[in-house]
Amino acid sequence: MSDKRGFWVWINERLPVSGFLKASMTEYYAPKNFNFWYFFGSLALLVLVMQIFSGIFLLVHYYSSADQAFDSVQGIMFDVKWGWLVRYIHTTGATMFFLVIYLHISRAYLYGSYRKPRELLWIFGWIIYILLMAEAYLGYVMPFGNMSYWGGEVITAIIGAIPGIGDWLVSIVRGGPAFGGATLTRFMAWHVAFIPLLLIVIVVLHLVALHTVGSNNPDGIEISKKLNADGRPLDGIPFHPYYTVKDIYGVGVFLTLFAIVVLYAPTLHGLIIESDNYIPANYLQTPPDVTPAWYLSPYYAILRSIPEKGLGIAMLGLSIILPFFLPWLDRCPAKSVRYRPVYFVMLILLAISLLVLGWIGLQPANPALLPYARVALAVYFGFFILLPIISKFEPVRPVPERVRS
Repeated sequence: MSDKRGFWVWINERLPVSGFLKASMTEYYAPKNFNFWYFFGSLALLVLVMQIFSGIFLLVHYYSSADQAFDSVQGIMFDVKWGWLVRYIHTTGATMFFLVIYLHISRAYLYGSYRKPRELLWIFGWIIYILLMAEAYLGYVMPFGNMSYWGGEVITAIIGAIPGIGDWLVSIVRGGPAFGGATLTRFMAWHVAFIPLLLIVIVVLHLVALHTVGSNNPDGIEISKKLNADGRPLDGIPFHPYYTVKDIYGVGVFLTLFAIVVLYAPTLHGLIIESDNYIPANYLQTPPDVTPAWYLSPYYAILRSIPEKGLGIAMLGLSIILPFFLPWLDRCPAKSVRYRPVYFVMLILLAISLLVLGWIGLQPANPALLPYARVALAVYFGFFILLPIISKFEPVRPVPERVRS
């Protein structure tokens, strides 16, 4: 025992492990009223780790060549021992990552987790989301199935509509005039090196910001304002062991559902892997419906809803940029949706608009759907345009001084 204690002391003299654990676990006080919505931050971190390790395994067997990429993926599936399992873990992980992230973002909207003093926490979180979209798109193209190829062809061609620099950007992204082996090499470099490294850095900053300002709670009340004689929050409890146990339970449920999908429905009827992606890339045969993965479909619907490509790209960019300003657009004295009935209605309309855009983005191009897409887009932008006005004057229910258990 003394040797262990001596080794532990030796470690802490050179690397403050125990101080870090205390600051981030046992002496980090979180609100005592966390609920279901607070599982998804830790689950997002779990999936990120799973994606990194499964991606490293796949990279060992992958060839970034237009002639070999598809065959190398099939080799992973049928020739490498347990390769099929690792690939399905990675593809299912991409879908689950976005599901968890969307639920995590929903909690921020519900309880005002983007409000002061958490503006930087929200900005880092939204940057993570944008990086994940880029990472998912790059990974979607790399298997070089027929849907991957045409999806990459369509998206990179859209970049060409940017006035002035469009053609130059397309050549930079593709590595030449055509979508092929040079493109795959660049996409692989971005997918496995540049974006993951940047993502890890922003995730660390996100966690540092979280532990600096503390976690929000369903009541939107700052627990740091009510302290006991020892300087500890009256409405806070140590993150460990209380919330580590809760998170372990959430991880168990999540991994069970994850395993069911991987083992019994790895393609999820085309939502995870489309049937056209089991066909090698064919430069002469376009799939009947070129549609993105479900987690990117709302943005694809925005592009298709506006015939003029330049304007469509501008609307797409604006739709992604607007949430950065959410902390300053929302001016209501109350943070949580629990005390804001008008804001609750606005959130429901926002969710419906995104679901409609997502569904339309998954459908074949159909002019009959354009009016619905434009209405949904108007509702989406209307949320951000009207929020500073409505939040300033909306009726608010009384907010308690202490958090509710």
